[in-house]
Amino acid sequence: MLHSPPADLSHGALVIGAGAAGLATAHALKQAGIPVAILEKSDHVAIAWRGRHPQLRLNTHRRFSQLPGLKLPKSVGAFPGRDAVVRYLEEYARFIGVPILYETAVERVDRDGTGWVVGTDRGPVKTRHVVVATGRDRVPRIPEWPGRERFAGEIRHSADFGAVEHYRGKRVLVVGAGNSGSDVLNHLVRAATLSLHVSVRNGSVVSPTRQFGVPIQLLSPLMEALPLAWTDRLMQATQRMSFGDLTRYGLPRPTGGATRLARQGVAPAIDNGFVAALKRNRISVMRELCRFDATGAIFADGRRIEPDVVIAATGYRTGLDPMLGHLGVLDANGVPLANCATPDPRHPGLWFVGMRPRLSGYFRAATRDSAKLARVIAADPGTRTAGKPVDAGMDFAGANA
Repeated sequence: MLHSPPADLSHGALVIGAGAAGLATAHALKQAGIPVAILEKSDHVAIAWRGRHPQLRLNTHRRFSQLPGLKLPKSVGAFPGRDAVVRYLEEYARFIGVPILYETAVERVDRDGTGWVVGTDRGPVKTRHVVVATGRDRVPRIPEWPGRERFAGEIRHSADFGAVEHYRGKRVLVVGAGNSGSDVLNHLVRAATLSLHVSVRNGSVVSPTRQFGVPIQLLSPLMEALPLAWTDRLMQATQRMSFGDLTRYGLPRPTGGATRLARQGVAPAIDNGFVAALKRNRISVMRELCRFDATGAIFADGRRIEPDVVIAATGYRTGLDPMLGHLGVLDANGVPLANCATPDPRHPGLWFVGMRPRLSGYFRAATRDSAKLARVIAADPGTRTAGKPVDAGMDFAGANA
């Protein structure tokens, strides 16, 4: 491990974050001949995946869940699980051979002449280009519901769902029925909970995992190529054909799935058992959660229940404000205004990858965006002169140990 990065170490590009997007980008830059290294806050790659619950499986098919140059083995199944993804990303980090500086938290990024200074808790590092690949779902968000601090039950985010056995014999409320909420529900319907409720504010499009035995996610590249309005209608038609009218069971009428994903980052719900449970009255649908009292949750229509556990499937923030907020490159929700190879004339050399979800999935987006960005960075004549290759004699070389 590197204990203190030298202040005068320069690179053509530094990638912040050793997840799928960061690793894919570093590989693309290396292939383009750009001197590159990765800064990672934790002590391992794929830290976000390691923290997810053990039952988690990708919603994206194996074919769209791999990065350039290294395939996922068929043995992981059509929809790889959490541990398979972690093992794959560990192997990919070894495969690309790019230096990774672990246990290095980036605190601030500032312009420095024609390049950037990346301030870390181990000191500053200079670079021509900075690629932020820390992910959109970095910091779990739980709303400040009135009365939350007085509630005697347990409140946790869906990111901390944990083992499904924890919920056996308990009264459980899931808040939110989007992608994360449906994932939680798909697991909870197989657990012996005492009761199961879901609080829904907006109508999410529900997609089946398979249609006529074929993984429906395989059609996502085609759907991405269509206008958003067309894809919205196609997704809603697929829901009706697969499940019928779900408003009969309490779910709100769905709004545009592709449009919400593109504009708000809200992914569609994926069914893997929760719809059947809903139709069997195994799940009770509630209106928007408004507040808590000492023992109960109160909803928009005045109804009240007394859950033992509340799971907030209420989204994430990027956590980029401390690092980049002073640059004016984030929107009100902390999401970067620019994406991939789109340049910001005010901040040349600052890039973002892995911040915009796609129907075909995070890995496929990382693959395409990293290749596009590498071409743009390689076209900058100052990149190669600013950077120098990382070799075994430099401190960064120990970072992969």
